[in-house]
Amino acid sequence: MNKKAKLEYIDSSTQTQENAKEKSYPCDICRRSLTTRKNLIQHKLNHSVSKLYPCEVCGKKFTTNRSLSLHKHIHTGEKPHCCDICGKAFSQNSNLSSHRRIHTGEKPYHCDVCGKSFSVNGSLSYHKRTHTGEKPYHCDICGKTFSLNGSLSYHKRTHTGEYPYRCDICGKSFSRSGGLSYHKLVHTGEKPYHCDICGQMFSHSGSLSSHKRIHTGEKPYHCDICGRTFSQGGSLISHRRIHTGENPYYCDICGKTFSQSGGLSYHKLVHTGKKPYCCDICGKSFSQNCNLSSHKRIHSRGKACYDGRTSRELLLKEKIMHPGDKLYCCDICDKTFSNNSNLRRHKRTHTGEKPYDCEFCGKEFSSNFNLKKHKTIHTGDRPYRCEVCGKSYSCNVHLKRHEMVHSEERPYYCDICGKTFASSSDITRHKIVHTKEKLFQCEICGKTFSYNGDLKQHKMVHTGERPYRCDICGKAFSRRYGVTRHKMVHIRENP
Repeated sequence: MNKKAKLEYIDSSTQTQENAKEKSYPCDICRRSLTTRKNLIQHKLNHSVSKLYPCEVCGKKFTTNRSLSLHKHIHTGEKPHCCDICGKAFSQNSNLSSHRRIHTGEKPYHCDVCGKSFSVNGSLSYHKRTHTGEKPYHCDICGKTFSLNGSLSYHKRTHTGEYPYRCDICGKSFSRSGGLSYHKLVHTGEKPYHCDICGQMFSHSGSLSSHKRIHTGEKPYHCDICGRTFSQGGSLISHRRIHTGENPYYCDICGKTFSQSGGLSYHKLVHTGKKPYCCDICGKSFSQNCNLSSHKRIHSRGKACYDGRTSRELLLKEKIMHPGDKLYCCDICDKTFSNNSNLRRHKRTHTGEKPYDCEFCGKEFSSNFNLKKHKTIHTGDRPYRCEVCGKSYSCNVHLKRHEMVHSEERPYYCDICGKTFASSSDITRHKIVHTKEKLFQCEICGKTFSYNGDLKQHKMVHTGERPYRCDICGKAFSRRYGVTRHKMVHIRENP
């Protein structure tokens, strides 16, 4: 398409948009506006119970034979409409028209509230609901409402477990066609989008847009309950479930529920015992890729080179080459972290922020993990059991640390005295012996401590809190070992 043809295409599309503005036919059921009466009549059939044309492949029903014919292209893979600029093919002519606007940059549909422009009318209609708050589509199983019918259809699959889109290379299934398209790039390795700041490559433009927010610091998504902001919409959706308590993903083996699909996928590895991620240095295998990345820092610790470069963008670019680097620094105490979430969690030790509270006793915590761990005091739940000695624990971290007693594995070593440790937290605590640091201060009396746990224990002197209670006589103690030692009195009385 030459320049003249592009201009003619833009002029004709703009004229179509202007004509569309003159007449608008709203649907009295869902309030969607259509550009012609014929489109309105056709649209209303979607609300009708009877859908006369069924697909013989998947059983889905349609109100018109034309809609059925277009749907069949999903199964046949037929894409008869081709872009004359880049060669990309589409199953429908309307999709080709929308695609061409990527090349022309045309966005003829404008929001009359905020002025934002869109390349397709459907995107404008969806966007307007962010201003009106309209959510006309609701789930008949759980009652949740949605602004798009497509979002409702996708949501329903969390209840049915349906994954209709299958990869023809590896057989992996997906609940969305977009998820399948995104996955296929794993096989092709195609990454056409690159960041002009650090050069990192991406498979999708959306991933690039999200990545750029690392450089700009932009967080456009904010929680209307607690005010916390996020750089990605998906992170906000996941965060909101902390407030609502919603856990839409459940394990079909043990019935445990999760707020995120990733949490369910990780949990299922407990049942299968599968550990697909293997360290290429020592051969140790892991159930999650993030655990493998954390493990590799043991090998790379002290070996990272920066070649004199201090730019944060360059450091981010080098992160894959040097996974032991810690790029996120606390501006209060200068402590460094390998990821931003750990830094954010650490800062709460300075600010005193505790956004997570226990519904049993009202106690507040700085992290959701600490809240979950605390709740086991009330529930007595200890689901993690050692296969060697049978000892059980309330959290998986404590079980993993205990298992090293049997394996005698001590991969963490102190570079000052050479002493080895079973976990990274143990070596962190040990190093304070050498540094004599006391970063944690009591805001009541000013006394300082090397460990946050010691500070918490000390504060009970001021508050009078005694959370550990003897289940025989009811006597309360400020420390766990206090109640353990006390119980020996009862044992001696009743041998």
